[in-house]
Order: sequence, then C-alpha cells, then structure tokens
Amino acid sequence: MIEVSHLSKAYGTRQALKDLSFTLEKGKVYGFLGPNGAGKSTTMNIMTGYLAPTTGSVKVNGFCMTEQPERAKSFIGYLPEIPPVYPDMTVEEYLFFVAELKGLPKKERAAAVETVCEKVKLTEVRERMIRKLSKGYQQRTGLAQAILGNPEIIILDEPTVGMDPQQIIEVRGLISDLRKDHVVVLSSHILSEISAVCDEILIIARGVLKAQGTVAELEQRYADDSFVRLSFPADGREGLAQKALRALEDAGISGARIQSGGNRSLEEVFLLLTNDAEEET
Repeated sequence: MIEVSHLSKAYGTRQALKDLSFTLEKGKVYGFLGPNGAGKSTTMNIMTGYLAPTTGSVKVNGFCMTEQPERAKSFIGYLPEIPPVYPDMTVEEYLFFVAELKGLPKKERAAAVETVCEKVKLTEVRERMIRKLSKGYQQRTGLAQAILGNPEIIILDEPTVGMDPQQIIEVRGLISDLRKDHVVVLSSHILSEISAVCDEILIIARGVLKAQGTVAELEQRYADDSFVRLSFPADGREGLAQKALRALEDAGISGARIQSGGNRSLEEVFLLLTNDAEEET
C-alpha cells in the first residue's frame, strides 16, 4: 500500500535521509526505530506529503505523493510529533472541524466523532477546552483526528508521548486492533515501545535504513552485538566527544556518532560493536 523508493532529503549541506527504500503492506504494524535525529520524523513527513523529498518518491495505493497529492493523502491519517490541535476549541468542536476538513458527509460526522471518542476514551472530556486538558489527553485528541474517518493508512509519530502507563497500555491495545484493517506505522526511539506492538521494525540511523525485519529476526541478527555509549561534558566548542569521535575514526573504527544527551550539558558518543567485521555499522 505504501512504496518508498530511493528517498533522500537534504537541508542545505546536511543530508537528513539517504536513499531509503521499503514497502509497507496492509494488516501489519510497522515501527520506525532510531535515536532522536535519525530521520524518522522526516521520513513520516515526506510519506504524508508534509515535506517534499529532494529525490525519490512515495506511492500510496499507486498514487504518487508529489504528482497526485490529494489522492495519495486521502488514504492517510497522520499524528505528527506535536499534535495539530486547536487549544481554544473543545474536543468535540475540533473533531467535527477535522471531519469537515476530511470531507466526511455531514450526516456521518456525528457518528464518526462518537466512534473515535469511544476508541481513544475521550468521551468524558469531549466538551472540555483542549488547552485545559493534560498532555496525555491532548495526545489522545491528536490520535483521534488521525483515525477519524477510518483511513486505510495510519501514521503515528511518537503516539504515546505524555501519556501515563495506563494510557500507554490502552493506546497499544488500540494500535493492535487497528492492524486488522489498516497499515499502521509508528515511530519511537524506545525499543520496548516498538517491540510491544509492531510486527516489523525498520531501524533508521543518520538517515539510512540499517535493518528491517521482525523482532525475532533482528534479535537473532544482532544477538552478539552490543552498544557502547560514552558521555562527555558539552562546552559549546570542540569538546571531548568530538575529540573521541575523531580518535575512533583515526583508528579505523566507523559507525560512531555524536548525539546531544537528555541533559543539555552532555554530549554522547554511540558506537555499535559487532562480531561481523564485514557488517556496515
């Protein structure tokens, strides 16, 4: 249903995506797994028509996203990383507005809104202003607009951000139910989040598709691999992390990368260690 072919995206001299190709079929939940900045959100934004690729193409049910965007987008429901909600609307007002934007017939909108409110458990807050809701309920509202109208393809970027443990379990159950009649794609940088609900995982790192397969297949493939993470103080200049990375490269070790840590005062160097000397890291 979704065919991504040789997809690349550049921002000036920075290459965010590099020659991504994969196909996604109905009846499965796919997970994009990778660290922050790996290219997951950029891939999703191109797949949904929010961004244009530098090269390559995305076809949705045979319709090219750049040449026939309205037809291609009509099959997709999308929850971006930041939910596209209007804080000064009530949940109900917002969902009716989305139903109109999606072109649902007027006589079907009330039933459609009722259905999604029940699915994502928004019924008790449907008359409240969105800005007065918790982050978890705002995320649920964003999820509701994505599945409103029962689109064939549902793309979710970090769908459980801001939710408490019970809400996360409920959303995972909803995603599992959606696989019966939809293609579901979700992204996360947390392996447990992806492995809990996904049939197949696509690992993206520095804009490159590194691996694709089921959880069992990937566990078997990388059973003898390990990751090393080194943390260094970040000082705004060429810090210890950059020097460590250069030393690794000088020693002929490839595959290391620098990433900002959750703490802004830290930088981290990640390195995949594999027993296969021929494997690209």
